[in-house]
Amino acid sequence: MTSIGGAASSGMVDWNLAVATATRLMRPGPDVSRDEARAVVAELRRHAKASEEHVRGFTRLGTEETHDTPVLVVDRPGWVRANVAGFRELLKPLLDKMQERRGTSPGNAVLGVVGGKVTGVELGMLLSFLASRVLGQYETFAPATRDLPAGANGAGRLLLVAPNIVHVERELDVEPHDFRLWVTLHEETHRTQFTAVPWLRDHLEGEIQSFLGETDVDPMTVLERVREAAQSLAGGRPEGEEGDEGDEGRSLVELVQTPAQREILGRLTAVMSLLEGHADFVMDGVGPEVVPSVAEIREKFQQRRAKGASRLDMALRKLLGLDAKLRQYRDGERFVRAVVEEVGMDGFNRVWTSPNTLPTKAEIAKPADWITRVHRKPEA
Repeated sequence: MTSIGGAASSGMVDWNLAVATATRLMRPGPDVSRDEARAVVAELRRHAKASEEHVRGFTRLGTEETHDTPVLVVDRPGWVRANVAGFRELLKPLLDKMQERRGTSPGNAVLGVVGGKVTGVELGMLLSFLASRVLGQYETFAPATRDLPAGANGAGRLLLVAPNIVHVERELDVEPHDFRLWVTLHEETHRTQFTAVPWLRDHLEGEIQSFLGETDVDPMTVLERVREAAQSLAGGRPEGEEGDEGDEGRSLVELVQTPAQREILGRLTAVMSLLEGHADFVMDGVGPEVVPSVAEIREKFQQRRAKGASRLDMALRKLLGLDAKLRQYRDGERFVRAVVEEVGMDGFNRVWTSPNTLPTKAEIAKPADWITRVHRKPEA
């Protein structure tokens, strides 16, 4: 197995063990022949290329030269390896801080190795759960590895998870070629956002690192939250058993907040709502021209999102904060649609001018306030 970034077994998380565990536990993909799999991969690559022009034309963002990040069609283990590499890069400052707090005595060193392996297993369990649900992903913070190239200077990469796309198109009983193009339009919009807006990646990374830098909790508190999620996934909590009073309904992120983190999280939530809502708006806006069955796909996909799956799936979504992500799609799309209807696409694109023109969390809910702030100078 390829090592994720060197001495992956040291520190707070055994990253290689996380990959091995996720790969061992993940669900098998849909039943496809080798020839069919090759055809799906080839088609997704064609759609990704075609989506560049569709998205540029609709959003009026970027040029052909800005798209310098690779598009990778991966299977579920490939998605896990890519995300573990990204997590390790992004979380390194926090994990280093937690390691320092644990101390360097021999006893703590032994506990660190054991704890790292336990956490690696539990993180792998969570990744195995998520690996069958992600259709595509623009990896903003993607270090290049031997089998996973990335753009220059950490510019990221676009992942399309072929078995999951095939699984969902079959589940929804929609036209496969239309669905594959519809998915790539969403993910290509994310790629365009970050390649056409050079400051966006650094701004987002700065906010995330500020959030992590404010984390001031005992390392075991954070690891215990990961353990809770893993135990839920493994059925470790009996059916109907509730969590401790005060913890019910809260996500992992919410449980480690400080007052300063709440402010940062508000800004991050607004940015992510903008990015996700913009991608949904674009995929449906481009759709009618190039995806004949877009209305049927959207209706069935929305029903699937709203329905969710089992009670266990719903509990995990809540714990991992995935319910918040679903709200981001909805709220962000409403914001983008309202602004475009009022000031047009070029007027909306002023959102990408600088961090100061990004909407606040309150403005996501009230687009008119953003329009007033950015487009209309107050009267003297």
